[in-house]
Order: sequence, then C-alpha cells, then structure tokens
Amino acid sequence: MNVSLASSPSVWLRRWAPLIPPAGDVLDVACGSGRHAIYLAGLGHRVDAVDIDLAASAGVRDTARVAWLRHDLERGDWPFASGVYAGVVVTCYLHRPLFPQLLDALSPGGVLIYETFALGQERYGRPRNPAYLLLPGELLEFARGRLRVAAYEDVTEATPPRRMQRLCAIKP
Repeated sequence: MNVSLASSPSVWLRRWAPLIPPAGDVLDVACGSGRHAIYLAGLGHRVDAVDIDLAASAGVRDTARVAWLRHDLERGDWPFASGVYAGVVVTCYLHRPLFPQLLDALSPGGVLIYETFALGQERYGRPRNPAYLLLPGELLEFARGRLRVAAYEDVTEATPPRRMQRLCAIKP
C-alpha cells in the first residue's frame, strides 16, 4: 500500500508509542485527519480523537476503538477527565493554556508524545505567528519537575524544511 506522508503516523509517534501502557486509553489532541488515532487504535488502544473540525477525518470515522469528538479546545471547558489516559498525543498544534490539562489528563505512568513547530519555522513556511511556535527549550521547561523525559529533540529538518521540537515524557 502506498501511503502518503500526510496520512502516515509521524516517525516520532511510531518510535515512542510502544511506551504507552498496553491497551490504555489515549487522547489524540487536534487529531486532524485521524492518522495518529488510527495508528494507536491499531496498536490496541481505545482513542479519544478531538478536533475543532472533524471534516478531515470523515473518511475514517468508522475506525474501531476510536471515539471522535468535535470540540474547540481553545474556547470553553476542557471536556476530558483527570488521570485517565495512558497516553496523550499532540502533533502540529500549540495552545499553551492547555499544558496543565494535558498533564492532568495523564494517569500515573502515562506517556505524553508531543511534537510541533518551533521558533525559526517562519523561515520555511507556516505557521509564522510566534504564538504557534515553541520557544527554545519550551517543551523541556514544560516537563521540568512534572514528567520524566524519555526523549527530546529541537531540530531543523531538511525534507520538508521545518523547525520542530519533540518530547516524549512519562508522568511519575
């Protein structure tokens, strides 16, 4: 099967997903097309996939073990319970006020897998707004004293050209 990069789960997620406790529930924040939700469900997880607009995931909404929720996470209440997720996944999305809720949603031993654009991305394309770009070391600062860091990257990639920060960390 020829799968496009846009529909394939990220390399970072594939690398670190095995750390998520087996059969644990996972929250996919800003799920977009659902590529990560589908991958995680295929690993045996039940996934809550949330996005402000579920149109991009319309073709995969019959995926077993995935519950799709349309919700604007930047307005209104956080709709998820505390301490119930074995994994929380966030890719290509940044809304700093959600940082405390992401941590709170994780159960003890739960894994946060986060990757998004970093300052410097504006040289390569969107996003360009600093509100959507991580500052140097920002994901590490977010984790400091709260999570055990398993892996961190702050990189400039050549193909496609982009600036990214990535974190995989475990809640004690």
